[in-house]
Amino acid sequence: MTKVIHVHLLHGRRNYYFGSIPAVYSVLTAEDLGITQSSLERVGLSKGGVVLNKKAVIRAGELIRHTAKKQVR
Repeated sequence: MTKVIHVHLLHGRRNYYFGSIPAVYSVLTAEDLGITQSSLERVGLSKGGVVLNKKAVIRAGELIRHTAKKQVR
């Protein structure tokens, strides 16, 4: 499974999906999110942590993919 970081900005009600914390900060700023990159890295999102503040909800999850079964011919 692939790790996904979901960012929901409360102002404007926008959702973003990223593959890593550095990717989040390549699009959004600490001002947009209400938390710095180093603080977000310390929170422990990979352990089910959620960041909730006045500006955003940030959580990590796993992308579940369908595994295609190969047909034998």
